[in-house]
Amino acid sequence: MTPERLETAPDSAKLGPVLATVLVAGNMIGSGIYLLPATLATVGGVSLLGWLAAAAGALLLAGVFSALAVLRPDVDGVADYARVGLGRYVGFQTGVAYWVSNWTGVIAISLAVTGYLTVFLPILRAPLAAALCTICVIWLLTAANVIGARFVGKFGGATLVAGLFPVLAVGLFGWLWFDPRLFAGAWNVSGRPPLQAVQTSLLLIFWAFTGMESAIVAASLVRRPARNVPIATIGGVAVAAVVYMLASVAIGGIVPGSELARSSAPFAAAMLRMLGPVAASLVALCAMLKAGGTACGITLLTAETTRASAATGYFPRFLSKIRPNGMPVTALLFLAALETVTILLTISPTIGRQFEVLIDISTVLTLVMYGWCALSLLRLSGEIAQPRWRMATRLCAVLGVGFCLWVILSSELRLLIVSLAFIAVTVPAWIGVRWLARSRRAATSAAETAI
Repeated sequence: MTPERLETAPDSAKLGPVLATVLVAGNMIGSGIYLLPATLATVGGVSLLGWLAAAAGALLLAGVFSALAVLRPDVDGVADYARVGLGRYVGFQTGVAYWVSNWTGVIAISLAVTGYLTVFLPILRAPLAAALCTICVIWLLTAANVIGARFVGKFGGATLVAGLFPVLAVGLFGWLWFDPRLFAGAWNVSGRPPLQAVQTSLLLIFWAFTGMESAIVAASLVRRPARNVPIATIGGVAVAAVVYMLASVAIGGIVPGSELARSSAPFAAAMLRMLGPVAASLVALCAMLKAGGTACGITLLTAETTRASAATGYFPRFLSKIRPNGMPVTALLFLAALETVTILLTISPTIGRQFEVLIDISTVLTLVMYGWCALSLLRLSGEIAQPRWRMATRLCAVLGVGFCLWVILSSELRLLIVSLAFIAVTVPAWIGVRWLARSRRAATSAAETAI
């Protein structure tokens, strides 16, 4: 939406705080939670404490992005907040982290599609069959994006309501079948001290909160954005957190922990015990459709990010090509090939385990991005005139950075190595990008002089 259209758009056509909050919560609740109960079953019911900690951290970071949206409403893209406050290299690193977290997230969500498809085709539980099915899902999503952005938007909209049904059904009505003894019996099955078990679950759980920053994208559609966008962001995260915790705890008291840990469709497993096989099949279908719609939309976002980065010289130029319908087909095909290779390299004994590996990587990189954005807010907070709000903003930024560091440092050693390796790789990559940019400017200058 152009600035002119923003100025003339009537307030009656925009969202108020309640509808904006519903929009944010609706966008968050869905595919991020579909396989998590199975993954968290290896930790136990103690992961409820992890949910509380992750929700508190998510609310802090929602505050960070709300403040950034107010301070810099004209920034182009979430990752660009880091550049505004901390410089071009940090902006580049944050953008690359965002890009990698997106396409690994697409794989994880596509695995959720495969997981719920096993309700209808049990043969897909075999590791190789699951990997091949997920690859097929990736390429189908790519084909849908090649058709055009309107098709992607319509598909995502059509699956939104269906995707909310499984989580809300179990979270609200599953308590009628809840067995406290079953939940208590699987309180801490990891064998680790409670605090360590909670820390282990944090990274897994925070995956469900990634994407909270998408609320600021809708700022142009919200009345009084300086007031209502923060309300919608923080309120949406709070609503999603309550629904997530209700659903996760309810499942833990419906399905035995050992069975849940092996499940590739935990919400369908819960519904099977609640209302029988027909309801379980319906839940599996809804979850599969919503996961597909979400992955389709993120595929478009990631391809467009790839195209834009190539156009600015961060990625190879050939990835910036677009078709007459405006779709970055070259970038889409490149991403599909990259995701295919990643799926084959991360094949695991169960879909849940492969899902865990991928969301660990995606979430760590997302937390790197969130941490830089929080530091950027700390740098920009000096622009706030009112001392009370300036102090509150700085406190939120510092706590946000601390939370990101805590979750990353609480992760497994292999993920710490991934984080450090990623940061190390971006240094020569940035040097290369800067060198190429200078070379192009020199070549352009020489050509203009010759003319």
